[in-house]
Amino acid sequence: MEILHSRIGNRRRGLVGFFVSASVVLLLFHPRLTYGQSGSSNGTLDSRIDSAAAQVLRETGTPSVSVAVVMHGRIVYAKAYGDARLDPAVPAKADMRYAIGSISKQFTSAAILLLEQEGKLSLDDPVSKWFPELTDANEVTVREILSHTSGYQDFWPQDYVPPMMLKPMPPQEILDKWAKKPLDFKPGTRWQYSNTNFVIAAQIVEKIAHEPFFTFLHKNVLGQLGLSSAVNFDKGMMTSEDPQGYMRYGLGPLRPAPEEGAGWMAGAGELAMTASDLAKWDISIIDQSLLSPGSYKQLETEVLLKNGVGTHYGLGVSVGVMDGHRMISHSGEVSGFTAFNAVFPDDSAAVVALTNQDASSAGGAVANRIARILFEKQDSETASRTAQAKEIFLGLQKGRIDRSLFTSDANAYFSEQGLKDFQSSLEPLGAPKVFVQSGQQDRGGMLERSFRVVVHDRTLRVWTYQMPDGKLEQYQIAPQPAN
Repeated sequence: MEILHSRIGNRRRGLVGFFVSASVVLLLFHPRLTYGQSGSSNGTLDSRIDSAAAQVLRETGTPSVSVAVVMHGRIVYAKAYGDARLDPAVPAKADMRYAIGSISKQFTSAAILLLEQEGKLSLDDPVSKWFPELTDANEVTVREILSHTSGYQDFWPQDYVPPMMLKPMPPQEILDKWAKKPLDFKPGTRWQYSNTNFVIAAQIVEKIAHEPFFTFLHKNVLGQLGLSSAVNFDKGMMTSEDPQGYMRYGLGPLRPAPEEGAGWMAGAGELAMTASDLAKWDISIIDQSLLSPGSYKQLETEVLLKNGVGTHYGLGVSVGVMDGHRMISHSGEVSGFTAFNAVFPDDSAAVVALTNQDASSAGGAVANRIARILFEKQDSETASRTAQAKEIFLGLQKGRIDRSLFTSDANAYFSEQGLKDFQSSLEPLGAPKVFVQSGQQDRGGMLERSFRVVVHDRTLRVWTYQMPDGKLEQYQIAPQPAN
């Protein structure tokens, strides 16, 4: 299962596609808070999360991961695994700060939205209002720079640190070098990730607020939400108490990652914080406690191109629906660190995973596996329907079904030939090793449920359509390709 990152930003469709493909349903449960490096207060759930995190670190060789989980609008789990530093070994702790890379972009968007609430700008203002010298600044809007539809070229698409980026670069010089080039496309006609957009956004904040961007952000966003661990690592504010960032050449040994020069991160990926503080930010999205409802709607609404095609992106966040659950997410990467953050506002849930190695899929993989664990915490109705679906599967392996469970349409589908084909293809696989619900959504007046089934050495997908009276209109089985 491959996750594609890009420096500071993310190759969004790769990472978000990975997470969506997990087919996760976050169901209601009430685990107790676990905070710190060790100790488990919630039995099997905690031990399974521990096992999943440890397994991903083994599989990827990533030094450490710090995790936070939100359910019911509160942090229910926070723990770090592995080593924050390798030589000498320093165990990772949940109160350590990790760079979050492009997850910082949603904080920049929040700063812009706060200024809009105060009437100091409009998302539809042209960039020329503050930077008339930039290419086609009269045609590019604030909304387009926050949604990556501006056409300004990305200053850091590489997955490594070019030599010039080891030296300081003031944000204005970034704009002079990249935002005065010809646009890659006409504004609003394409979606293309560009860190340059958010450097522009941060500089707009400075122009309006008459103070450094991070000062404004700390005063109006981070401080308001009590994110006390958050620092601007672009200014060298991380310490020897924080994790060391690592990189590797191919499959070679882990080596300390180089540090970017000051100035490159401003507005695009400058924040570092604990997983729990990022989870607090997620809670503020769930509770809509910082911005107005209208501003949150703009933040989380998919921006459309001028031809009406969706971008799956809002303002500094990826937006989508996963198994009927609205998801606001983003990944992040800077030199030595990768991160993944997913918020499910309608479920009052979120998953955070921060790691100290760049070009690593570990953060997304840990978040994915934790989400799989969460969905297996099933309520009684889900458990009952899962047991029923499994029983039907076992019956089909013998070429029979209980026709009282199905509608007339479904009973017609299960013809004599159909039952023979089910039996001949399924019986050799043996009893399922895993049979769990992986998603549900409304479909045509029915409830569609999906199940992940592992038999022998194969993974199958089973999905059912349940009528309002409880009978099944459909029961289908198909191979599930590896992600």
